[in-house]
Amino acid sequence: MQRAAERKQRDGREKGEQRVRGGLHRVLVGAAVVPVMLIAAGCSSDSGSDDGAGGGAKSASASAEASASPSPTVQAAVYKSLPQPCKVLSKKTLEDLVPEAKSGKAGTSDEAGTRGSCSWSSLDNNGVKGSQFRWLNASLLRFDSNTTRGSGEKQARDYFETQVQDARSVDGAKNTKSEPVAGVGDEATAVRYDLKKKEGSFKQVTVVARVENVVVTVDYNGAGFAGDKTPSADTLNKLAQKAAKEAVASVAKENGSGGGTAGTPSSTPSKSASKSPSKSPSEASSKSASASPSKSAPKKS
Repeated sequence: MQRAAERKQRDGREKGEQRVRGGLHRVLVGAAVVPVMLIAAGCSSDSGSDDGAGGGAKSASASAEASASPSPTVQAAVYKSLPQPCKVLSKKTLEDLVPEAKSGKAGTSDEAGTRGSCSWSSLDNNGVKGSQFRWLNASLLRFDSNTTRGSGEKQARDYFETQVQDARSVDGAKNTKSEPVAGVGDEATAVRYDLKKKEGSFKQVTVVARVENVVVTVDYNGAGFAGDKTPSADTLNKLAQKAAKEAVASVAKENGSGGGTAGTPSSTPSKSASKSPSKSPSEASSKSASASPSKSAPKKS
């Protein structure tokens, strides 16, 4: 009996020890598996971060390439400034066109380097023989190159065409004629017509010239009052072209280049001599034969 009890007690201890050893084995096996999983996870994580860094590098490279690609450029404007409008014509030229003018009247502008204008009026009173009226206006508009609008020269060419068209389509104009003018800037056109007003019959000439990125518009008109004869359209046309050529030369001189005749380099601007870019020179053209003459002309006796 005693041996049987001792055997059972011994068998119980052995089974307990076996259970302990089995549990310890499972713990050790599990502990060995964890580092393997951690190592695998670490490798996977490293691989992912490498891909992310590679993607970031690729993205940075793409951005660098995009920023390195050239941005749109336009040809720089040749002329950077304008002369004072009331000084573009010599004293001799003014004596020929507006002999009785005392001084020029500068137009208002808040962009002196971009636009400007000056006008002169002359009334030569011959008493009972009547009087001769003359009115002259010179407008200058310079265009700067712009990636949105294009080069200064292109803008000036477009504006030149607009000015010529405006001069050809003045309300009430009769016998309208236009002709190219040689030797004045890069391109020039003279438009002349007759205009009947209550003060008398006016002869109007508008010469539009472009030199590089600058457009010069010369408006010149005349009339005979109180029985004096109407001036010659050919004479007015010749004098207006002379004034336009001189004004163009003044622009070139202001910018350090001599000339202002056809064949000078080309460039770009964009507004007009008055506050309204599209109306300034054209307003001078249409008003020259109306507003100005009517203010200065004496009443018929």
